Amino acid sequence: MEEAEPKVALVTGAGDGIGKAAALALLASGYRVVLTGRRTGPLEDTAHAAGLAATAAMVFPADVSAPDAVKKLFEATVARFGRLDILFNNAGTNVPGVPFDELTVEQWHRVIDVNLTGSHLCAQAAFRQMKTQRPQGGRIINNGSVSAHVPRPDSVPYTASKHAITGLTRAIALDGRSFNIACCQIDVGNAQTRLAGRMAKGVKQADGRIMAEPMMDVAYVAQAVVFVANLPLSVNVPFMTIMATGMPLMGRG
Repeated sequence: MEEAEPKVALVTGAGDGIGKAAALALLASGYRVVLTGRRTGPLEDTAHAAGLAATAAMVFPADVSAPDAVKKLFEATVARFGRLDILFNNAGTNVPGVPFDELTVEQWHRVIDVNLTGSHLCAQAAFRQMKTQRPQGGRIINNGSVSAHVPRPDSVPYTASKHAITGLTRAIALDGRSFNIACCQIDVGNAQTRLAGRMAKGVKQADGRIMAEPMMDVAYVAQAVVFVANLPLSVNVPFMTIMATGMPLMGRG
């Protein structure tokens, strides 16, 4: 009996933080993984950190907010590995906290173009591939953030983008049913990464106070991604929230 080919995953924002942790966890679990992000150096660092599993990784820098770049990314993925089983739509950005009336159009577009348009473009390209490949199907995992539920002060573009990801997830999950494509969302709260590290030092609360918040090891988020990725396509976890137990999420809003 022939052994099944290793599954293929594509991770956006794989050069740092949650994306890097998830990519390494998928490689350690036997996946072939495409690592993408804006800069080659951090992606190569992720591949190097995989040790012997690095032979199953492909580094392909791309700007996920650019349609042509996304097209080339997915063409290269299929050319190298023949199919795509998992997309972890993780790439994201933010701007410093700013009062709503002072937010610039440029700041708005900087966040929306990557967080929402980039997620849409990658999900659409993955959907097209998963729909036509044989065996048909695959899984799209969107990184939603707990900001998909409630906002932090002065966070309009980020909050809007993550609320929109929830709509994207629901719509893809519905449209993918006929093609064995599952779509789900993992909402992360206070994972210890370079970008989120400021939470542990103090961040503005709904009442205006600055308060340090509990953090969790990003490895637990990576484990959650692998858990969902490993489910059969007949099973879905539409929404999962993973967060530091003591963070004040339940008191926000």
